[in-house]
Amino acid sequence: MIFSDFRRRAVPFRNVLGFTFGYWRRQSRLAWAIAIAVIFSTLAEVLVPVYAGQLIDAITASDRASALDRAVRALGIMILLGAIMLILRHLAFMGIVRMTLRIMSEVAQEAFWRVQRFATDWHANTFAGSVVRKVTRGMWAIDQLDDTLLIAMLPSLVVLLGSTVLLGLHWPLMGAVVFIGSFGFVLLTAGLSIGYVGPAARISNAWDTRTGGALADAVSCNAVVKAFGAETREDDRLARVVTKWRRRTHRTWMRATNNGTAQLIALLVLRTAVIGVAIWLWLDGQATPGDVAYVLTTYFVVHGYLRDIGVHIRDLQRSVNDMEELVAIHGEPLGIIDLPDARPILIEDGRIEFDRVCFHYLGHEQPLYTDLSVTIAAGEKVGLVGLSGSGKTTFVKLIQRLHDINGGEIRIDGQNVASCAQASLRSQIAIVQQEPILFHRSLAENIAYARPKATMAEIEKAAKLANAHDFIMRLPGGYGTLVGERGVKLSGGERQRVALARAFLADAPILILDEATSSLDSESEAMIQEATERLIEGRTAIVIAHRLSTVRSLKRILIFERGRIIEEGDHRSLIQRPNGTYRRLFDRQVLGLVDA
Repeated sequence: MIFSDFRRRAVPFRNVLGFTFGYWRRQSRLAWAIAIAVIFSTLAEVLVPVYAGQLIDAITASDRASALDRAVRALGIMILLGAIMLILRHLAFMGIVRMTLRIMSEVAQEAFWRVQRFATDWHANTFAGSVVRKVTRGMWAIDQLDDTLLIAMLPSLVVLLGSTVLLGLHWPLMGAVVFIGSFGFVLLTAGLSIGYVGPAARISNAWDTRTGGALADAVSCNAVVKAFGAETREDDRLARVVTKWRRRTHRTWMRATNNGTAQLIALLVLRTAVIGVAIWLWLDGQATPGDVAYVLTTYFVVHGYLRDIGVHIRDLQRSVNDMEELVAIHGEPLGIIDLPDARPILIEDGRIEFDRVCFHYLGHEQPLYTDLSVTIAAGEKVGLVGLSGSGKTTFVKLIQRLHDINGGEIRIDGQNVASCAQASLRSQIAIVQQEPILFHRSLAENIAYARPKATMAEIEKAAKLANAHDFIMRLPGGYGTLVGERGVKLSGGERQRVALARAFLADAPILILDEATSSLDSESEAMIQEATERLIEGRTAIVIAHRLSTVRSLKRILIFERGRIIEEGDHRSLIQRPNGTYRRLFDRQVLGLVDA
């Protein structure tokens, strides 16, 4: 199933080349300068055998006085051609280094730009390690592709065409043999590489990507692996993936080996034909010993380029295969995009309105919301309660426009969020998640992520408001302490307080709290609850509640069930409904505490 999907989504060869040429066009002058330098440096090399033949004829002539002049002139021209070739080739390499590095940088930055803006569903269904592997492998494939096309294949084609023309002008038969043999060899190599090696390489790359994803998945979840003593189980899991990768890669490499052997056989046949024709021309009196030396020298140059062109075509196919997944990323739709005339949103009061909102998750048979209408007044504190899958989290995601709705409108301070710039919308909404995610950066950088230009004094003030300052100062590096990947060096309560400090520093008019205390000890919960009460003051706050004690003090609680609001009120009024959902949930939690 994996491979049928991959074949269906495989990027055509021409699309990868078109993708590359698109970046060449951004530096068209430099690309043309490189191509011209390569062409003329190669033509200089093509002409060398002509003067090598003249040198042989001069040396074998009976008139030694005139022969010396001709030999010196031929040698001088050969030296000059060598110098031209050397200088132009060096300039071409300087140019391609500059051009390729710029393209690699642009490709990586633009791929990162797209990945950052893909919808949350895309990220939820994609291995982070696989994405990194696709981008980095594609970056380096561009280096190989540029070198192959400009430094390898272009001069090879110039040599083949130039040598064929020069030989054909002297001996049409020899020109025909070299032309038919050379271009037949190129067609054979291209056909084998694209039609025989390429499909196998595409599948082995897919398994290479999956191997990277499996490694990243296990390493990033190492704490869970250790918790269950599952190291051996993960070893076995990776071994199965690596075994499939090895088998697919073995098939690719064996096909490449067979391709190389077929190329050597074709070159052997061509060499025999060229030498045979050269001997026949000499026996027929149509060629001097110098002419034979010229033909052989030219052929050995052609032979070298032909042998290399087989490698170049294989390199071209390999680099195209390596770039396919990167090009596919560039072809992925962004999912949530700003309208062409989208403007920054200005949130002052924080009034939120859902007006007959309809929403349907892609792939789900039934819509989650149908004509959902609700208004949260400016500065109001509202709790969201309900079983998992009832629509609480989706509600706050739609406020952030992490998904586009299928009908109706969502407005903040009267402004339709669908017509506003996403970045400006989310920058004015602070969110504290149940499982806060921190960057592997310093504590100061993590807190300041909400406002990068904040001063150290402002960062410390936010940490104090979040009850985080004291534990931070006890750390050896203080605010400069690196927290580890996703904040693994900190406890759950410490991570939560850093997330609260980040929200304090954001000072956004709308605040979303996704049950920030559900998995903490009582002491940490008390500290965070105290900080949370300070944080929600003066803002429109939405609290997703799993522990109902979190929302007891709120004046308005919305009870969700299957995308509908079935109950609404404060804790006291809701608890008095004997058959209400809120009362049932509350009783279960209270009875659970009593039993404990």
